[in-house]
Amino acid sequence: MNIQDLIRPTIKALKSYSSARDEFQGATDDMVFLDANENPYENGVNRYPDPQQRELKTILSRIKGVPTQNILLGNGSDEVLDLVFRAFCEPNVDNIITLPPTYGMYSVLANINAIGIKSVQLSDDFQPQVDKILDSTNSESKILFLCSPNNPTGNSFNTAEMEILLNKFNGIVVIDEAYIDFSTEKSWIHRQEEFPNLIVTQTLSKAYGMAGIRLGICYASAEIISVLNRIKPPYNVNHLTQLKAMEQLNVNDLAKNQINDILKERDVLISELEGVDFVSKIYPSDANFVLAKVDDATKRYNQLIEKGIVIRNRTTQPGCENCLRFTVGTSEENKVLISTLKSI
Repeated sequence: MNIQDLIRPTIKALKSYSSARDEFQGATDDMVFLDANENPYENGVNRYPDPQQRELKTILSRIKGVPTQNILLGNGSDEVLDLVFRAFCEPNVDNIITLPPTYGMYSVLANINAIGIKSVQLSDDFQPQVDKILDSTNSESKILFLCSPNNPTGNSFNTAEMEILLNKFNGIVVIDEAYIDFSTEKSWIHRQEEFPNLIVTQTLSKAYGMAGIRLGICYASAEIISVLNRIKPPYNVNHLTQLKAMEQLNVNDLAKNQINDILKERDVLISELEGVDFVSKIYPSDANFVLAKVDDATKRYNQLIEKGIVIRNRTTQPGCENCLRFTVGTSEENKVLISTLKSI
């Protein structure tokens, strides 16, 4: 597959904006910076941030085992996904493939960018229907979104079926791994060389506990990263986000220990949900949440709201009729949830 054939002609021809911090990349110690029209009075944030987030990428490279040239950072994963749309999808011409029930922003971003949407519902056990997906595509199908572990169902997709799609889909395949750190499945970030059309997105919002700083991560070939860098805003990841991310990532075993605690609490939550009278089915989860089928999702959601507990009602999603999604909380929060569920 030739990635250049997938890039929009206007993006190929684009001359990207060159910021002051892009043009000067030397040592910063003892330098006098009079190039970017910044306020010269030091307060910690008076200077523009590193547009390429080099120090943060170096830390991520060490943790994930991926070269820095294969990493792009964004203002949350949503910005990363939006950049992918703008790089590869021609407005009012191209389309994407989504597999509902899935993360809703794929469709929102498609609509914002005037891109068509072809939806192929997951099977009854929430797996991609490979033949139906491939049959639904045409020459304008540019991106296929695979959310694994999937949101809101919590399960991981079958690896063999994903490989078929990567090999046979004639466009970009985005594997959204927002919840991969809670799964026993291996990440696809180390298989970039096998699949030149593969983009993997991850986030610091879930397992790393930094939803508030809005940092999304894109792993792809150097060729794709180069295209996305060409169109991203020059200072898309602010200085405070970079500092906080580096601070947290450098704390040894912090995320690992919290992930282990969440997984233990997930097992406890599933076990306790089995004893709730109106819960009829609990779906397997590779994420930090559990999807459960109940007798009346809207009724139970409203009852929990009245008790001061906010969960997610997913009953309107395809294949999720009367389903509630429970995020795994702390041990104390989960005890309150279970106690309340058993009392209503």
